[in-house]
Amino acid sequence: MRVWIDLTNSPHVLVMRPVVELLRRDGHEVEVTARDFAQTLQLLERFGMAHTAVGRHRGERLADKAVGLASRSTALVRWARAQACEHGRFDIALGHGSNDVSVAARLLRIPCSTTFDYEWAAVQHHVNCRLAQAVVVPEAIPPERLYRYGATGKVRAYEGLKEEYYLADFEPDPGVLGELGLDPARPIVVVRTPPEVSLYHRFENDLFADVLERLRDAAGPSDTADASCEGVQSVVLPRTDAQRLQLREVPGFEVPEQAIDAQSLIAYADLVISAGGTMNREAVALGTPVYTTFEGRLGAVDERLIGEGRLRKLGDAAELDLAKRDARSVSSDRIRRDPRRLVELLLAPLGG
Repeated sequence: MRVWIDLTNSPHVLVMRPVVELLRRDGHEVEVTARDFAQTLQLLERFGMAHTAVGRHRGERLADKAVGLASRSTALVRWARAQACEHGRFDIALGHGSNDVSVAARLLRIPCSTTFDYEWAAVQHHVNCRLAQAVVVPEAIPPERLYRYGATGKVRAYEGLKEEYYLADFEPDPGVLGELGLDPARPIVVVRTPPEVSLYHRFENDLFADVLERLRDAAGPSDTADASCEGVQSVVLPRTDAQRLQLREVPGFEVPEQAIDAQSLIAYADLVISAGGTMNREAVALGTPVYTTFEGRLGAVDERLIGEGRLRKLGDAAELDLAKRDARSVSSDRIRRDPRRLVELLLAPLGG
């Protein structure tokens, strides 16, 4: 069987890595296309995943996204046709919220599956859910929330978090601390910037600015008697080059220039603060305390995690506990789920 997987954002590399490995282990041919956006290509290179770079992100305005969808989908169609002439037609196309591959697959009459775990990205889902034959989501999302997108009869649900599947074989590497010049004896805070280019996050996140100010102040000697929060080390992981350029000008922050082993960093961190979703849930899966500063509409997955006390919604930067946690390794009672379940659901259009 020939499988086509398209990746349009850096978290998608992590989700699809075990899917690619399992499919290839089972003897299937897998081709990966990827969009030049955020650190998608860098992560593919870090994981040694062969891929073809096709297209780039066109901008955050709706009109820009429409142009990007049309141009990249067209480019993917050309690429897939060339592949078919040389190696044979694809049996199925897979994407994590990739509108581009859904459109291209429909034009090529190739069965398609899409997966995501945030249900309120309406523009994206109106395209994906209508064009795909299977919509693979966490069981925390009520199926009726997806029906308005055209997902009726297509929903294939999995238990738990997607992070519990792709981190199933993960063991943290302390080498990331040395790579970033971090002192494990001092507090380490990992920060992920807001997804400013996403259509579902359209406004300034003033709370996040307050968080950065608090962390910048905490980078120096503590003005309290509690030395446990003295010299907080904040690693800020930007989403775009523009964010990286701005953050590099702020003293007191470590801003990596290249893709790093973020999962190991999260595992050894004392606190994670993220305005997005994937890093929050990685912290939950790895047992690291985590706050969300997301100001858009909460999805069902985060609603459940907050209700269970595994994720905390930050209301004020003053609430942050920046003290060093007790020394410990990554929790041995982590939930590890078999990624083969994701493969089975994604291949549902072919009968499993």
